Amino acid sequence: MGYGLLFDVTKCIGCRACQAACKQYNNLPLDSDLDRRHESTNWDTPAPLTGNTLLRMNYHIVTDKRGRVAWRFVRRSCFHCERPTCESVCFAHAFYKTPEGPVLYRRSRCVGCRYCMMGCPFSIPKYQWNELFPEVMKCRMCAPERANIGAPPACVAACPTQAVIFGYRDDLLKEAHKRIRNKSNDLVHHVDYINYVYGEHEVGGTSLLYISDVPFEELGMKTVRSGKITDKPVPGYTDTALKWTVGIAAVWGAALTTLYVATKKQDEQESGH
Repeated sequence: MGYGLLFDVTKCIGCRACQAACKQYNNLPLDSDLDRRHESTNWDTPAPLTGNTLLRMNYHIVTDKRGRVAWRFVRRSCFHCERPTCESVCFAHAFYKTPEGPVLYRRSRCVGCRYCMMGCPFSIPKYQWNELFPEVMKCRMCAPERANIGAPPACVAACPTQAVIFGYRDDLLKEAHKRIRNKSNDLVHHVDYINYVYGEHEVGGTSLLYISDVPFEELGMKTVRSGKITDKPVPGYTDTALKWTVGIAAVWGAALTTLYVATKKQDEQESGH
């Protein structure tokens, strides 16, 4: 049974304590130019993740069910898919899903092909373009230092309203459906949630789950019901093709070796050696 995160959109006040804690815990510098440009102009324009920002709180102006214009703040970070595409497309096995839940990265195995970035259905992994020895970066749920021993990630510990909570994924799913059913988030007596847990089915399920009182499509998220993302694990589409990779590489390597030997022998004969 793996760990996960449950983010309740109705509880988030947009303080970004989680974002600051993530930076501090992972010893990451600020994307000063990007942050300044984003925050001084378009508060409701989602800013991207970068190689130095693994978690970002995005702001959205929405219309709630009562027809009122309101702010909603949405977490953007790695979803830690149950069957991660980044792991599936990485022939070097730099990415891997742990039994504890987090999807982790082994720098020593990475060859810098960035297939993980192209394959991720949520466009999460980012490259450290400005670093001398770059890595592919994303949230790691503060593992293994915290998550693997059951301690909450830094973002969870920093949240003043418990908008994000940490626990076993199965328990978080139960809690999400309980809040939807009871229409309560413990801070407000009545919350008219959307009857949908984001991440329960997307790409076969993720370890980061969301509940909200406005449609997720209005929060810039691709959903199964909108048809913009599948409810089946993406690796299922790639496994068939990728299983031939090793065989093709071996045959192609043998063919090139044979061609090289034959060409070299012909050159030696023509030169009289």
